[in-house]
Amino acid sequence: MNRGKQMGRLWKKLAALLLAGVLTGCSAPAEEMQQPVERSLFAMNTYMTFTAYGEDAQAALQEAEECIQQVEGLWSVTDENSEIYQANHSGGQPVTVSEETAEIISFALEMAQRTGGALDPTIYPVLTAWGFTTDSKQVPSQQQIAQLLEQVGYDRIQLNGTELTVPDGMELDLGAVGKGYTADLVTEILRRHGVTSALISLGGNIQAIGSRPDGSDWRLGIRAPWESGNLGVLTVSDAAVVTSGGYENYFDDEQGNIYWHILDPSTGYPADSGLQSVTIVGREGKMCDALSTALFVMGAQSAEQYWRENGGFEMLLVTDSGEILITEGIAENFTLNEGRTETVRVLQAAG
Repeated sequence: MNRGKQMGRLWKKLAALLLAGVLTGCSAPAEEMQQPVERSLFAMNTYMTFTAYGEDAQAALQEAEECIQQVEGLWSVTDENSEIYQANHSGGQPVTVSEETAEIISFALEMAQRTGGALDPTIYPVLTAWGFTTDSKQVPSQQQIAQLLEQVGYDRIQLNGTELTVPDGMELDLGAVGKGYTADLVTEILRRHGVTSALISLGGNIQAIGSRPDGSDWRLGIRAPWESGNLGVLTVSDAAVVTSGGYENYFDDEQGNIYWHILDPSTGYPADSGLQSVTIVGREGKMCDALSTALFVMGAQSAEQYWRENGGFEMLLVTDSGEILITEGIAENFTLNEGRTETVRVLQAAG
């Protein structure tokens, strides 16, 4: 896991996003474009930006911000007043949660089951032991990891309607699906207000509503892992785009070994799957969010198999060997930047 010589300087949290940002196009002149309504805030431990077009865009973004603050208050793993915190510290007793919380937990548990535990919303105690939830990053002992893994297992979480039971000693964390789920809620709000063109970025979880006002696709710069530049450009409309990569949150030791925040729930160690980043493109942010983490853990071969067997999304994988694997549904939407040396291989659906 030694990649010290390959690694560029770590951007700050905002710049460490896979999607380096929206690239300006060369379609309609600026004066012909509608004026956007823009807003930004810091929530869910990340920087969020919103750009929306439409007569009611201002009211839409105000409601969206209120929604984000509300669900953050419900789902925070550290806020003592949140429903998740209360369930985690109930001593194994049932806790009644809101319908919104029950729905996202149900989804997280479903995705954990569908991915064979590659996504596990109970990995939080192990993540904490590595220091990824604090500023005190460290390599835990094998004994400590083994003991903590005894308290990991999504199948032990009980959800009956809105009654949630987290076994004593376990902790439920919705971080792997929370921003994607929230992006879906924000999208619903904007559409309800008549917004047909918008770009939402919740800490790199991108949600594109419609196309740009001039009718062209949104152009997104795809981050080159462990570098400050982009691999290329992906064009999308009416889609969610979410990426997971080890470069987003990591530390290294004195020997130059790098440890990142995406842990393999089966080992308790950073997932060493041969992938540097996973980008998922689909209709729902929550699905893209969950799969970007799970498929990173699973590795390229299992990710490809999962895509073929389940469908419903597209993906772009960057491997340790410098290969880009991209599914056929978005292959024509991706352009590798000039000067890049990565090889691109298009994955075909099973025929």
